[in-house]
Amino acid sequence: MRKTSLIMLGAFLGAGTSMVATQTDFLSGPRAVAASAETYRQLSLFGDVFEKVRTDYVEKPDESKMIEAAVNGMLTSLDPHSSYMDAKAFRDMQTTTRGEFGGLGIEVTMEDGLIKVVTPIDDTPAAKAGLLANDVITQIDDDQVQGLTLNQAVDKMRGPVNSNVKLKISRKESKDPIDVTLTRDVIKIKPVRSKVEGGDVAYIRLTQFNEQTFDGMRAAIDKLSGEIGNDKIKGYVIDLRNNPGGLLDQAVMVSDAFLDRGEIVSTRGRNPDETQRFSAKSGDLTKGKPVVVLVNGGSASASEIVAGALQDHKRATIMGTRSFGKGSVQSIIPLGGSGALRLTTARYYTPSGRSIQAKGIEPDVEVLQDVPDELKGKDETKGEAGLKGHLKQKDTDERGGSSAYVPPDPAKDKQLISAIDFLHGIQKGAANGTPAAQQQKPSLPN
Repeated sequence: MRKTSLIMLGAFLGAGTSMVATQTDFLSGPRAVAASAETYRQLSLFGDVFEKVRTDYVEKPDESKMIEAAVNGMLTSLDPHSSYMDAKAFRDMQTTTRGEFGGLGIEVTMEDGLIKVVTPIDDTPAAKAGLLANDVITQIDDDQVQGLTLNQAVDKMRGPVNSNVKLKISRKESKDPIDVTLTRDVIKIKPVRSKVEGGDVAYIRLTQFNEQTFDGMRAAIDKLSGEIGNDKIKGYVIDLRNNPGGLLDQAVMVSDAFLDRGEIVSTRGRNPDETQRFSAKSGDLTKGKPVVVLVNGGSASASEIVAGALQDHKRATIMGTRSFGKGSVQSIIPLGGSGALRLTTARYYTPSGRSIQAKGIEPDVEVLQDVPDELKGKDETKGEAGLKGHLKQKDTDERGGSSAYVPPDPAKDKQLISAIDFLHGIQKGAANGTPAAQQQKPSLPN
């Protein structure tokens, strides 16, 4: 069984381990021999350069780092999403993918060189110990935090379940520092947030696609439909804005939650026999209620699979701005020494057979936010098309990124307001609404 992962660019999000089979292609004839000889000549060149650097560089180099850099250089020359992960990077990626780790349960940020608590997560050691938003962590296990990076500080707070960690806290309301000893527990990253909007609209925000996403969304659907009443609920808003992606299987299950039949996505590699197709199973968790999906320039990869599937099946109206345009699949291949290879192995295609690589998902209804003057020009993402070395699409016009700005105040969120108004405008009993592709594109005030 092969588990394939979709990876968003940068360090924001990794993906889980993919079990891939090793395939050997046996070549024959003079061309194969010539290619093999040239390959070995190039490998010999690499060995010569490595040896020369190792013996003659002005300072003694770290040989293992040299080799890692050479391997990573080879991979990053292919496309922006292929790379080598050392043992630590691989562990961090697995933690992100699983959505759980041994820790304290606080969201933190870096401010003036110190670690500031954004919020303690409910029912975690941090919340039970009374940590508050805006608390400043000055020491971890008697070591000063100042001088550490945010990642280094987070690593020090994480650790084996049931182990202890001591924090020194500075709080505005307290003259003296506060010493707190906490016992690490299993902390689950919650990729799903939900609430009732306007009294009769179920709002579900997916922040990433890790192993907890589908179960969290299903629980949110059950909770909101129970709160509102299935006979009163006008519809669902699925917010995928600034969701960088994650696991392919989670994207398939999330899409399947709103579909009864049909293809969800296909992945196609270099060889035709590597094509995989993923289809929906019977059972719409929302019982055919209208759906609006919100996307923007930060919606990528797995988010685009969901938006593309529901758009092609005319099951949802896509609103917002054009998505990022990452239409490739990365497989995670564990290597000896506990590192791993992240390698682009396929492109994915929506049910209608379109690739969104370097193009993105165009919304059915474009809604632009009111961007503050100080952020204008900074709210636009480059998009896949703006990344150096991205996979090209034949006979396809590439499109750059779009705005990824979401106002922190929901009252000023024009995209969310438009989605709620749209659902309130659908007559009761029109399960799927009028397919957006068959409407004249609405013009909304901006």
